[in-house]
Parts: sequence; C-alpha cells; structure tokens
Amino acid sequence: MYNLRFSGRQRAVAAVLISWAATTGILPATGAEPSWPQFRGADSTGVIEGTHLPDHWTESHNIAWKSEVPGVGWSSPVGWGSRVFLTTVVKEGELEQPKKGLYFGGDRPEPSKDRHVYKVLAFDAQSGSKLWEKDVHQGPPTTSIHLKNTYASETPVTDGSRVYAYFGNLGLFCLDMDGRELWNKRFEPNPTRYGWGTAASPILHKGRLYIVNDNDKDSYLTTLDSSTGQEIWRIKRDEPSNWATPYIWEHDQRTELITPGRNKVRSYDLDGKPLWQLGGMSSIVIPTPFAKHGLLYVTSGYVGDKIRPLFAIRPGASGDISLTEDETSNAFVAWYQVRGGPYNPSPLVYGDYLYVLYDRGLLSCYEARTGKLIYDRERLNTGGTSAFTASPWAHGGKIFCLSEDGETFVVQSGPTYQLLGTNPLNEMSMATPAILGDTLIIRTMHQLYGIRSKAP
Repeated sequence: MYNLRFSGRQRAVAAVLISWAATTGILPATGAEPSWPQFRGADSTGVIEGTHLPDHWTESHNIAWKSEVPGVGWSSPVGWGSRVFLTTVVKEGELEQPKKGLYFGGDRPEPSKDRHVYKVLAFDAQSGSKLWEKDVHQGPPTTSIHLKNTYASETPVTDGSRVYAYFGNLGLFCLDMDGRELWNKRFEPNPTRYGWGTAASPILHKGRLYIVNDNDKDSYLTTLDSSTGQEIWRIKRDEPSNWATPYIWEHDQRTELITPGRNKVRSYDLDGKPLWQLGGMSSIVIPTPFAKHGLLYVTSGYVGDKIRPLFAIRPGASGDISLTEDETSNAFVAWYQVRGGPYNPSPLVYGDYLYVLYDRGLLSCYEARTGKLIYDRERLNTGGTSAFTASPWAHGGKIFCLSEDGETFVVQSGPTYQLLGTNPLNEMSMATPAILGDTLIIRTMHQLYGIRSKAP
C-alpha cells in the first residue's frame, strides 16, 4: 500500500485544478490516447465528457480543418489517437443525387453497371491532412441500394493497431494503421428488402469481430478472429432484412450479444448460444441498442407502423420475454412505450433522461429508469420541416442533433425543452459524427470537418 500525504499547498493546487476542470470541461491528461473506435463511440451511447468541445460553429467559425472526401458514403468516421478513418465508394459515371427527407420512389432494384472503387481513408485528427487512401476493391456492385443509401454505409471499427472496414455485400478488410492490407474476408452477396442495400456495422470485442447480415435470402450472424479473419462460428437467423448494428452488453451477470430484428430482438452469448428473445418490433429495424443505468434500451420505429416500440430491459433474462397485448412491463421488460421509437436515429441517454430524435425533426424526453414521458415531440426547426438520419450525441450538458441539411440543433439537457441554437454547415449530412479528444468530426456529402473550440 502506498501512503500518500499531501501538503496544504498541494491540496490547494489540486482544488484549483479540480475547480478549473469542472468549469472548462477539460480534464487533466491521463496519458491514454483519445479514441472513438466504433459507431457512436466505445460504449455505443454517443455521450462523452471530460473534453472541451464547442457548442457553436459555422462554416467559418470553430472549424479547425475541412478535408474533401471522394465518392459517397454514410459511414461514420472513427478514430484512435491522432488518426481518423473513413470509408467511401467512388462511382465512375454519373452519380444520381439523393433527395432529403422521407419519400417514396428511391428504390433502385437493379445494381449499377458502372465500375465502383471501394476505399478506406485516414486523416490526421489535428490538421485534417489526408495520411493515406487505400483501394480495397474495384468493380461493378453485385447488389442494388436505395437512392439514399450508399455502398459505404457501414461504420468501420479500430482497436488502435488495425482498422476493420466492412462493406456489407462485399467483405471485411483489415488494414494496419498505415493502410497496408493484412487480410480480407469476402462475403456472399444477398438481396435486401426492396433492394435497399446494407447498413449494419461490425462490432469488435476482445479480439473478435461480430457481424450481422439480415437479408431476404440467407440471414446470418458470424464471428471472425480479428487477427486472422478466420471465421470462428456462424449461425443462421430467422430474420428478413434489418439494418441495426448489434451491441455487446456487459453487465454483472454476463456478457451478451444483442441483435435487433423485425421478428425478434435476440440475445446470444459470445459463442452464439441463444439466451432470450423479445417480439413486438416494427416492420423496419434500424436503431442500435445500448445500455445505461443497468438497463438495455432497444427500439424501432418505422413511420408507417402503428406500433413503434421503445423497450427498457433488465439483465438476466432467459427464454421468450415478449409482452402480452395488455402488458407494458414484466419480470425483465422494465418499461415499454408503444409509439416511442424512432425510425433512423438511435436514442440517447444522458444523465437521468432518455432522448428520442424522430426523422421529421421532433424530440421527446423520457425518464430513463421509469419510461415516464417528460416532454413529447418538440419541434427542433420551428421555421420548417427538417429530416434527421444521424443519431444525436451529448456533452457539456447539451444534446446535439444533426439534420440532413447539415444543421446541428443544440438543446439543453434536462426535463425542460430549450433550444439553445443552431450550427449550419449547409451540405447534406446523414452520417453520425464522431468525437476524438477535443475535436468533433462531422461528415457531410463531400467534406469531413474537424470542429474545435478556438478558446484557450
């Protein structure tokens, strides 16, 4: 045991540092490299504290750097230390521009015959300079996508030594931090509902990569060794097409792999053994699960369905824990809101409250532990309708919601709705941002922005 004794002066200095850190939001350096290794961050919550990030920016204010990104892709940036990674696909030939918002007519049932180049890129997090660009595949795609989808919509993952870039109906590519390909694993292409394409991102846990591919022909869940790409196990899934990224739920009793689905939400152990299942989802499943306050939050909310559920689940379940028609809770479903679920954005728990961002620019707030409604569907853009696809994020007592117009709405956290301001970038945006140290990283249609406070 160490016996630490501090002088009065040392205690006074420590008190000043603590007060300064609490005021500025900046914590003293611990020596650990900053990281945002996967979709919505290390714990899939989209929440970060202990870093100094701006609340306000424009195209000319608090922009540390801006870098052009070739091609198109709605994958999120990820980062480790001083490097930011991104995937994109460059199409040779004319590119059809997507429209904003929810609309019919975006189905494109036949794949393009043009050559596509699948790329992984790395940028310097401080300057935005491109460090390298790696082509991992070239050729015409074998499956189609919706007009608003891309062939690079899955977010890569990194462990600080390697970056793993997944392109849904193509394969998984492992690169070192300097862009050298170490291995790849090709996957068979499968058709998706209405030809919309794929979007579920891989997750990485203790040397294993977990991939869910729910499609309209041969749905499966597979696990790969991150060092070699060798398949460890694969199981079939009784699911049609889904687009939700899975989640590793670690709690006191065990570690579970959570996979949302239209038919069932299913939990598996890390060897693929089923643990429990839950029915009652909507007909299209996109948001990613996450955990907070000892509860697992799972949701789906296709706008055309009457049932758009939002569930909070207790740990330790087994078997079928589905609610009956008249139930709103049971032994393992802590609470349930029948029409609380969003379509595209994943919800957010920040402090004691759960926030749900809806595609048409509405924000609701619930008590995270009880499901009690605090405020319902407050409109973010009072001047007109905005579409939202990116998931919200939170820091510094505020909630941030990025619209497809490239405008971020800043809302005060807590039980009272208060819009604090808006931050325009004026270019279409559908990718969920990342945070690396003191830099907010936003991907728009053609640019990657590093947003950083200029205050000392």
